[in-house]
Amino acid sequence: MSGVWVFRNGVVKLVENPPASANSGGGGGGGGGIRRKALLHMPTGEVVTSYASLERKLAALGWERYYSGGGGGGAAAAAAMMLQFHKRSSVDLISLPKDFSQFGSVHMYDIVVKNRDAFRVIDV
Repeated sequence: MSGVWVFRNGVVKLVENPPASANSGGGGGGGGGIRRKALLHMPTGEVVTSYASLERKLAALGWERYYSGGGGGGAAAAAAMMLQFHKRSSVDLISLPKDFSQFGSVHMYDIVVKNRDAFRVIDV
């Protein structure tokens, strides 16, 4: 896994192998040539394209949707902006943004690390 970690607008993203022209272009950040990532469910060979399909695949692996019983505090408000999954047999928690368009490589690698035999991140 190589690339550059970019911090922009309070979000950290891994930009995989940026092309040389992206670094020498004086600021604006084109994005052409940057490889996009996808989450592959290895047993079925399917690329995850929605949270509904991801939730079904995680449920089959023993993950359950985690609903925090917040009392209106800051942590409860932050949790309301996320989807979270937990496994009863471990202390692991998978936290994902509620908007699937914000689902990025950092979230994909988090899922892969916690489910090594079931998922893989691929270039698309």
